Amino acid sequence: MIGDRVEIVVDVGDGVRTFEIVATKAGRRVEVAVARGTVEVSEVTRTGQTVRSGRFMQSRVVAVVEHPSLDEGDQPPRRRRGRTKDQPALGLDS
Repeated sequence: MIGDRVEIVVDVGDGVRTFEIVATKAGRRVEVAVARGTVEVSEVTRTGQTVRSGRFMQSRVVAVVEHPSLDEGDQPPRRRRGRTKDQPALGLDS
């Protein structure tokens, strides 16, 4: 889903470096696969075609952080603005 993103933190020897893969268009998703000593993070279309991907050695990966996008039902509730109690009258009484 658009807005899904995955951050990968990798040890590069003298520190860590952060990589980010994001679902950039509607209908795309981000998938994480771990196999044979590698971590592969890829942006995939609805049909399963890989758009972009990143492969990292499993021994160097410090963290994989998934940030799912908010669905319509998962969005935080909107705050309603209350009326101001000290608002003066307009003086339009006839």
